[in-house]
Amino acid sequence: MKSFFKFLLASILGVIIALFLFFLITMGIIGAAISQQDQPVKIEKNSVLHVKLDQTITDRSNKNPMESFDFASFKPTTQLGLNDILSNIKKAKDDENISGIYLDLTIIPAGIATIEEIRNALIDFKSSGKFILSYADSYTQATYYIASVSDKVYLNPEGMLLFVGLRAELMFFKEALEKLGIEPQIIRHGKFKSAVEPFMYTKMSDENREQVMTYMGSIWNSMLNGISETRNISVDDLNKIANDLALKNAEAAVEFRFVDGLKYKDEILNELKELTGKKDIDKLKFITLAKYTKVPKKDRKTIEKDKIAVIYASGNVIMGEGQEGTIGSDRISQAIRRARKDSTVKAIVFRVNSGGGSALSSEIIWREVKLAQEVKPVIASLGDVAASGGYYIVCPAQTIVASPNTITGSIGVFGLLFNGKELLNKKLGVHIDVAKTNEYADMGSFFRPLTAQEKEMILFEIEDIYETFVSHVADGRKMTKEKVDEIGQGRVWSGANAKEIGLIDEFGGLDKAIEIAAKAANLEKYRIVELPKLKEPLEQILEDLQGNVKTSILKNELGEEYTYYENLQEIKSMQGIQARIPYHVEIY
Repeated sequence: MKSFFKFLLASILGVIIALFLFFLITMGIIGAAISQQDQPVKIEKNSVLHVKLDQTITDRSNKNPMESFDFASFKPTTQLGLNDILSNIKKAKDDENISGIYLDLTIIPAGIATIEEIRNALIDFKSSGKFILSYADSYTQATYYIASVSDKVYLNPEGMLLFVGLRAELMFFKEALEKLGIEPQIIRHGKFKSAVEPFMYTKMSDENREQVMTYMGSIWNSMLNGISETRNISVDDLNKIANDLALKNAEAAVEFRFVDGLKYKDEILNELKELTGKKDIDKLKFITLAKYTKVPKKDRKTIEKDKIAVIYASGNVIMGEGQEGTIGSDRISQAIRRARKDSTVKAIVFRVNSGGGSALSSEIIWREVKLAQEVKPVIASLGDVAASGGYYIVCPAQTIVASPNTITGSIGVFGLLFNGKELLNKKLGVHIDVAKTNEYADMGSFFRPLTAQEKEMILFEIEDIYETFVSHVADGRKMTKEKVDEIGQGRVWSGANAKEIGLIDEFGGLDKAIEIAAKAANLEKYRIVELPKLKEPLEQILEDLQGNVKTSILKNELGEEYTYYENLQEIKSMQGIQARIPYHVEIY
């Protein structure tokens, strides 16, 4: 027996040592790969900036090396944020070593407002006189919208160009819940607050259809006007082409002037060779966006004392600390407070990309934005979505800047609880008994329906929060409460619609917001600081290794469907009364 325990302990010790050594080796490999990525990059003259936007584009790049580490190949992959993409395009405009841009487009996993910002940056790049050439085996409507700014747009001879218009597909669960014996208990304010409609109906309400058609039509018209301007095709003709399904093949794309020619990849490389003055294809020099980020800027000689703080708030609005990709009330409030109290920060740009979330969290962040606005200019920059709770937190800002294609508004509040009594009792034969000290101690339980008194209390709270929401917007936007209520009611608007009704002030992206902030603070020279501060790579590795391994595996396995898993995780995290947009919007 003594011999058995001796061998058992030796085996356990061996496993522990092996795991420790494996951990050290893994960390060494990851550290070496990250260190190599951080080295400055030099580029040769007549290089081409290779823009391939096939990874999810967030508002800012994440320092977390585990976020995009590929555990299948054991190599890091750089996932750039919009901030670095825009910075790279601007840097390339004045870089004498960059001859032009090659847009290598397949899919773009980004919202339409993000796409609009990249497209506008490319239009600005063209003012340098440098070329932009675009090529794809197939174009989606989103990728073509960006490609349409190019001097030359090419398509594979057997490729396709999708151009059919936009659609909205909403899923409804009412009958499924009825079959399961689950009763949704809904309390809401706002006839357009359609986040709960999937549990109430089997199709869109008239009000919901009206708002969807309004903002979707606005986004489509914006895209058509952009394409019309750069490709010299009238908006009427573009609509007719979509309605007639005229782009049946690649030849039709040439016929209707959507593309300039049909070519294979080798022919594209030959054209790039000629544009850069190279003698043969092997001499072509491409630099990716990820590598170009490491190319130092040449105009940085002094460090300015005055700063503009850009505070990034992306994701679901939640209580607590949160992390990058969520808007934790503690983390974001602290960042705003830090910028407010820093005397060297002369203005704040609050970049928000969120469909909302917890109403209480939104109120906490709103308070900090209001306090900051009282002592220095706060300019809000809205991303793809800044609606419901996402709009709640920006309404005190001095100026609100958004893309015409931003989804915003949704000024409304709702509460949703489920009663599973019938499911448990009649479908499963499960019965729940409860002992309680007070009559309403089990209020909100999944095991019984709400009483009339409980519904009345929840409605009172929802009405109270809606009144507060409307008051905040009225105060921030210099409107009457009656006017805000009229355009509120949970209705979703596009940025173009929102400007007409006074919910935003200016069209533009993050750069425009920074420009307005500098002017408001009377700054000619300044530097940008980004908040909340991201954790250093090593700290992030030690903290998040296990969780990010799981995330990486899930992303690899689920691919594009990973977004549905994220949505389910958001639903699980909902606490308290919600102020959120009713759905996720994607443009293809």
